[in-house]
Amino acid sequence: MEPSLDLASLEPLGGGWSGETFVADVAGERSVVRIYARPCHRGAAAHEVDAALLRLVRGLVLVPEVLEVRRADPSAGLPALLVTSYLPGERADLLLPRLDDRRRAELGARLGDLLADLGGMPQLKAGPFVDGDLTVGSFTADGEPLDGLPAMVQLVEPSLGWWTPEELAGLREVAVDAQALLDTVGRYCLVHSDFNPKNLLVDPDTLAVAGLLDWEYAHAGHPFTDLGNLLRFERDDVFAQAVLEAYVARRGGTAAEALALARAADLWALLDLAPRRADNPVAQEADRLLRAIARSGDLDATP
Repeated sequence: MEPSLDLASLEPLGGGWSGETFVADVAGERSVVRIYARPCHRGAAAHEVDAALLRLVRGLVLVPEVLEVRRADPSAGLPALLVTSYLPGERADLLLPRLDDRRRAELGARLGDLLADLGGMPQLKAGPFVDGDLTVGSFTADGEPLDGLPAMVQLVEPSLGWWTPEELAGLREVAVDAQALLDTVGRYCLVHSDFNPKNLLVDPDTLAVAGLLDWEYAHAGHPFTDLGNLLRFERDDVFAQAVLEAYVARRGGTAAEALALARAADLWALLDLAPRRADNPVAQEADRLLRAIARSGDLDATP
């Protein structure tokens, strides 16, 4: 490795589950280093895709600057690296509990604006980014196209062994109705796909959004996916309503329509997370929420 990267200075960056992101000193400046040491859903090009996404949106969305992209060197036992600038700010998940209603609404409106920005970045089709040119591939399972929520339910059902037959039947019904609602939106956009307070940096004084981090799950997809992600566990009307009103002021429709579409779009993530409930607290909570939705048939259900 080049001497500009001081490995002794690497410190784990809080907030994530991968254990592959670190704060480091590079040429005397504080930077963030992502080490691609383990297999990734994006394959060997993961570091190139992540770098390309940051370059794509920089200037439109506050994201770190790409400082260095380094391919893996298997012969030397070195993994791929992505080095980016370090952004100041406080994680929104730590800040939100300290805010009163007025400031929660203010931050919610700012995040709704940011979601509207992302929702306006068009893509020609839905699918994963497969290389550094951001070529859009296809969502598949076992080599077959994964077409819609009912197909996703069929895929994950065998992994939900702790669910009752009644819950599984309810899940199938919810998936059919949710897909019908999602199909009323006939366009695709850039989706961050992990748009939650943990990945948002905020100035604690001005509440200005200082950065949107962790683009490893970004893809081309449904315009309401990120809105659903942000509001997945959020049942605070003050914050949620501010997010929704800011979003629809830019993208049209009503807050109620946007929320229904957001809840439907987020079923994809819940279905992906629920079978992994033992992996981390987020997956565990996603399983609890999905079961409540399946039992009630209501996308707004709470565990």
